[in-house]
Amino acid sequence: MGRTTGASDTMKSGRALLILLLTLVLLPVGGVLVHAVVPPPITLLMVQQAVAGHGLDYRWQSLNHISPRLVEAVIASEDARFCSHDGFDFKAIEKAMDDNARGRKVRGGSTISQQTAKNVFLWPGRSWIRKGLEAGYTVLIETVWSKRRIMEVYLNVAEWAPGVYGAEAAARHWYGRGADTLTAREAARLAAILPSPRRYSANAPGPYVRRRASRVQAAMGTVRNEGLAACVLR
Repeated sequence: MGRTTGASDTMKSGRALLILLLTLVLLPVGGVLVHAVVPPPITLLMVQQAVAGHGLDYRWQSLNHISPRLVEAVIASEDARFCSHDGFDFKAIEKAMDDNARGRKVRGGSTISQQTAKNVFLWPGRSWIRKGLEAGYTVLIETVWSKRRIMEVYLNVAEWAPGVYGAEAAARHWYGRGADTLTAREAARLAAILPSPRRYSANAPGPYVRRRASRVQAAMGTVRNEGLAACVLR
């Protein structure tokens, strides 16, 4: 009788473990599949910022109604090899590690795909657990979504001002009109504030943002001339 009970308990534990493992695998895959066609709802970052008192202005807009200049600007500013990598820019990671080792103040080597995975599915932070999950989600979205879809989601969930999310909300917040009307200069300024959207202004920029925006706008010409946004812009 004791052996039968022990065997039964082992089988139950095995089934529970299997169900847990299947859940851990299927939930991320299911979320990625759903958001391949359905706009993400509010994210954990949005909730966190809203609770902190920054408000919540989140307006989804189709990529067809977002200025191509903004696509060029974020590729120029955030991820020049977006169309050619599979989610991870190892050259940028290596450079960031080298610069950090030399004590230079630099940004990390995260791609637009990694930032999208983090913004949509995960929480803010820098823990190794979160970074590991970010890598897994990056592989998933690069496998399931097109580059165009990744860019569309990225532009719609990125924070562009305190409590302001998405290109449409950003364009209306900073310039009083829709994202489809953004000029190259305005797009460059929006891209310039992306690293610190709660600190900098796009419509009344200080010297740092003006200099950065100028560099971004110049790089946008390279993006356009060399077809670095071809996987997104049709």
